[in-house]
Amino acid sequence: CMRILYVEDNPELRETIGMLMEGEGRTVTPCASAEEALALDAGDPFDVLVTDVSLPGLSGTDLARQLLADDPQRWVVLCSGYELGSQPTQWGPNVRVLLKPFELEELEQLLTSIHTALAAAAG
Repeated sequence: CMRILYVEDNPELRETIGMLMEGEGRTVTPCASAEEALALDAGDPFDVLVTDVSLPGLSGTDLARQLLADDPQRWVVLCSGYELGSQPTQWGPNVRVLLKPFELEELEQLLTSIHTALAAAAG
């Protein structure tokens, strides 16, 4: 089962997108801040981090960089309202950027491709 850590400070979005990401072979753990995400991830790292970029406190990009510093192979999806340029893709091979507002199909396709890649890596 693919475990997704979803960080979004807007409660409505967190609930809606969180539910939409749930699916066969996928579980979603939603949280409201990068700090909370780091605490949740510390004990048992998630397969995928899906995070909003603009968060109160630590930003989604800072969160991503902290997790990637520990493991550059981690899967990270940054949801951003503006172009982040090519910078995030230099942090690791499995970093993706999803521009907001995104279609749910885009998110679904991305999660499906990550799931496939994880399964392939696990052999």
